[in-house]
Amino acid sequence: MKFNKKQRIAIFGTSADPPTIGHKKILEELSKIYSFTITYASNNPHKKHKEDISFRSLLLKTLIEDLNNPKIIFNQEISSQWAIQSIKKCKNIYDLNNLDFVIGSDLIGDIFSWKSFETIIKEVSFLIIQREGYAIESNALKMLKNYKVNFEISSLNIPNISSSMVRLNTNYSNLPKSLIDIVKKHNLYIST
Repeated sequence: MKFNKKQRIAIFGTSADPPTIGHKKILEELSKIYSFTITYASNNPHKKHKEDISFRSLLLKTLIEDLNNPKIIFNQEISSQWAIQSIKKCKNIYDLNNLDFVIGSDLIGDIFSWKSFETIIKEVSFLIIQREGYAIESNALKMLKNYKVNFEISSLNIPNISSSMVRLNTNYSNLPKSLIDIVKKHNLYIST
């Protein structure tokens, strides 16, 4: 698939451990802002994942199929534990110059220690989604400006739901309905 150079394209990598109604809402909202949003499940080197990436990508793919929105593209091929590799793969596959990297406000402090951070900030602009309970600190904003990072803070209103909250809740209330059968069938996210 080739995109028009004038289209706004977002890349949204997530651990999806599991994807929540929060992820669903983010994707729905991104589809209102961007011509296309490309998403994938990834291994975050700073997190210990509950389930294997094969299950997490299956869950995310199922969620995307259920959304049935042509502006949201699932592409597990671009997945890497390193953001820079996912960005480069995405740019190569889709022949892109401009790309917005979507990140939650809970990860802002981490990006300065990401592998190839100096290259990443030349390759993409950031769209920062504010997560309830994770205020964007003035120190982080100052660092973003000092590094001359291109970024925008989204005004999206996203429910305060995290994957870790879903893992603790056995009634599946914050899990998208399309994922419940898969989670039950494979005995995923059983409390330990």
